[in-house]
Amino acid sequence: MNTKTRANSFLQENLVLVTIVILAAVTALMEPKFLTVANLGNLLNQFGPLSFVALGMTIAIIGGYIDLSVAGIVSLSAVFTISMIDVLGQTGALLAGLLAGALMGLINALAVISCGALTQAKALFMSYALSAVYSAAALLYTGGATQHMSHLNSSVTLLRGIGSGKVGFIPVSFLLFFALMFALHLFLNRTQTGREIQLTGANITAADMVGIPVKRRVALVYVLSGVLSAFGAIVLFSRTTTASPLMGANYETNAILAVVVGGTSLSGGRGSVIRTMLGVMLVTLLSNCLNLLGVSTYIQSVCEGIILIIAIWIDRRRTK
Repeated sequence: MNTKTRANSFLQENLVLVTIVILAAVTALMEPKFLTVANLGNLLNQFGPLSFVALGMTIAIIGGYIDLSVAGIVSLSAVFTISMIDVLGQTGALLAGLLAGALMGLINALAVISCGALTQAKALFMSYALSAVYSAAALLYTGGATQHMSHLNSSVTLLRGIGSGKVGFIPVSFLLFFALMFALHLFLNRTQTGREIQLTGANITAADMVGIPVKRRVALVYVLSGVLSAFGAIVLFSRTTTASPLMGANYETNAILAVVVGGTSLSGGRGSVIRTMLGVMLVTLLSNCLNLLGVSTYIQSVCEGIILIIAIWIDRRRTK
């Protein structure tokens, strides 16, 4: 293999990483504030909420589905969890919030299975409809008002630790994400259930024929996505100290962008939660760089859309 072939092979395998390095280098040259400790710390904090939602989306896509309900789950989980702190205390509220995410994931699964929407296209519209339901429920639950941690009577030290605590210069939320990412990587690749999820995503008919409990695997995929979305919601409102019934808006788009850019195949059955981390890094870095350079949010949305289109095009060429 000659040098040119090796270079092309390396670029194809590490395109996201190369893009991250180039983007960071160009921004650092154009805006010296990029390499400041304050901005790098801000980058790691921004990484937090999206990374958890993207992990759940990775499981969903590997399992053969796309979960558009994550936006509604983030919103409802956030407002529900913060409202339970004075009732159950910090630990109880956190567990209640994660349980709420799991319950919404289970509702998604039951809706998909009971309606026979076992193809990706049908399930996509089902999860979109349920996202609207969860978002509306969040608005009804709060009366459309934003909830503030500063208005609570109970201690919120644990939540502040999750949202803004650090071990050295590394945010606690990033360490939590890294631990979950590693655990999910082992689950997908070292357990029978994880391999069955991948086989179901690759070919649900063949998986059913060889005896894999397809419906239970679909349910597990959605429950995991719901729990991880709720985890992202907790990290988000712990950092911002407020919970809005609309705070989950656009998280589904950014999560899908991160997952696809990270190399997980939209056709299902193939992907990596570790590569999703690179996708989240790219999405977060792009937003940070464009903000530092003074680019409007409208142009940022255009850039994200273009990147998603390119990622889908690359995914289709790779799976042919």
